[in-house]
Amino acid sequence: MKLNTIDGAFLMSQPLRPPNFVVDTLISQGLHILAGSPKVGKSWLALWLAVTVAKGEPVWGMSVRQGTTLYLCLEDSVLRIQNRLFEITEDAPSSVHFCTECAPIGQGLEEQVEIFLAAHPDTVLVIIDTLQMVRPVHDATYANDYRDLSVLKRLADKHGIAILLIHHLRKEKADDVFHRISGTTAISGAVDSSFTLVEEKRGSGKAKLSCVGRDIEYRELELQRDSENVWELVSDSGTQAGQPGDRIVTLLSAFLTGRENFIGTPTELSEEIDPDRSRGITPKKVARMILQSVNALSKAGITAVVRRSNGKRLIELHRAGSVDLEGAGEIVPIDPAAGGQPAGEGAERAGDADSSLLGGQASRPAIRRPPFRGAAPYPGFHGDL
Repeated sequence: MKLNTIDGAFLMSQPLRPPNFVVDTLISQGLHILAGSPKVGKSWLALWLAVTVAKGEPVWGMSVRQGTTLYLCLEDSVLRIQNRLFEITEDAPSSVHFCTECAPIGQGLEEQVEIFLAAHPDTVLVIIDTLQMVRPVHDATYANDYRDLSVLKRLADKHGIAILLIHHLRKEKADDVFHRISGTTAISGAVDSSFTLVEEKRGSGKAKLSCVGRDIEYRELELQRDSENVWELVSDSGTQAGQPGDRIVTLLSAFLTGRENFIGTPTELSEEIDPDRSRGITPKKVARMILQSVNALSKAGITAVVRRSNGKRLIELHRAGSVDLEGAGEIVPIDPAAGGQPAGEGAERAGDADSSLLGGQASRPAIRRPPFRGAAPYPGFHGDL
């Protein structure tokens, strides 16, 4: 069976699709881990996130993708969750769901989550509190850590949701706070982003949320826990600089003032909009920034195309109302269902790919029912899973 490939020239001419964020610029679809010391307030934060996203309300000023949320609160009882809900919100929506017990990874958890997702297709966020409660009993080796988290990573990617794992920090200090995440380095390596919640001083109610990931910029959020156990934002290092998309839209809008279009190489364009490099718009960066901001540019009345001609990469910019230039060609979107293969020509070859490369799963035997893990449910409670 041959590999499905895509060439670099084609790939570098396509609009870059931004990650689908559940919490804008902070939590994208994929697998994430939130680690903190015991009793620091991780579960309070997780509960607040589950409720806030389900209600569609901003998280610390960041917009959310509203949808159903599932909180696997495996160290709590329903009675405790009920009491906590009355503290953090006046009204919890029916779109936030709670469950206090589930099967371990590889022993039924994935199937239980998929059953829930089938019943609630608008689900955007699943929180597992804690990771240790769903891990099978085995040695804490790099291979085991990576295998366990890879299962959850594939689940998140397959369904386009965010899965947030609540975890612990080691007591030992480290220069890099992310090195304190309990377990081997496979845990940090397998997730899309890591968050650490470290209290300024035990019992102070002030903490720093450090954030790093594949789809987000490194940032630090200073938080304060209010009298209702809600973590409120005090400061955010991520707000010190505007988003790359905002910057390139502003620069190109100013550049195209008084002219209808531009055709040139990335070097020529970067010299026009950032001649002294004070803004850091290098030839390598300018094409990427444009392809990341196609939609934002379009809203500003600017059409952008990156293509090759006579062995050179060219950037074409058209201001709204100008006549389209000839030879721009049509941008062919990449079809996610084809595993990165361009839609249209060659897309039919996607079916030849190994399903393991496309996020598929082999057929499975009947599921055995293992012992559940988690806190005892509230009397008379019937969970969703």
